[in-house]
Amino acid sequence: MTGFGDLFWLLFLAMAMQPILRQKFLEIARQKAIEQLEKKRGSRVILLVHRQETVSFFGLPIVKFIDINDSEEVIRAIHLTDKDVPIDIILHTPGGLVLAALQIALAIKKHPAKVTAFIPHYAMSGGTLIALACDEIVMDEHAVLGPVDPQLGQYPAASILRTVKRKPIEHVDDQTLIMADMAEMALKQMKQNLKIILEGRYPPEQIDKLAEILSQGHFTHDYPITFDEAKKLGLPVSKEMPVEVYQLMKLFPQPTRTTPSVEYIPMPKKKVNS
Repeated sequence: MTGFGDLFWLLFLAMAMQPILRQKFLEIARQKAIEQLEKKRGSRVILLVHRQETVSFFGLPIVKFIDINDSEEVIRAIHLTDKDVPIDIILHTPGGLVLAALQIALAIKKHPAKVTAFIPHYAMSGGTLIALACDEIVMDEHAVLGPVDPQLGQYPAASILRTVKRKPIEHVDDQTLIMADMAEMALKQMKQNLKIILEGRYPPEQIDKLAEILSQGHFTHDYPITFDEAKKLGLPVSKEMPVEVYQLMKLFPQPTRTTPSVEYIPMPKKKVNS
């Protein structure tokens, strides 16, 4: 006969396993959804999705970014894809490490078949850099891209240079001058890298214009480039977002331990005629 203590430990074990099982079910559901989308489009589907995660012990939020692990995995997926198979990359990211984003962008650019970036919500900074390497950018009408200007620590490289130029050199300390020198190199490198990524996709004069506008600090780093603005810039954007992409995003729930900040009945709503 099962005692109270045994029942308690069974319930405790079940509660402890619940998050692990939930995560496993989500992974299985995502794999099935990816397979369905690949079958529909005849492509290789790669997801680069960053969500805020929670440290299990302290409950502190950690925002994920594009890092070297991401670039290794994306490049590995590209290597596993035949040269005549199109690639669809779904981007949902605030950006991240320039080196990692640049590696992904260059690998995408070298893939012979068509590469399409799908942006259901946002792909900022390094995410935009990756999208620019693609042949087509499919955006939700409310989705946004962002500038790719380099940052040095917490400061934009372009702002560091402008600050130094506005002050007499004798009033600028050595550390700031070193940062200004690094900022100048970073801006030059980003502009050159962006030209390499855009080469062959746009006329030379448009490449120069895009590289200047997007990489040289003409906007704040979090400036939202909307669908309409991306179109005005001449980017190959469209609104033909497959419904399967939205369904995939639902399988990446935001971890939370509090009451959700947005709540609604997840069903289509139509006007009722009286």
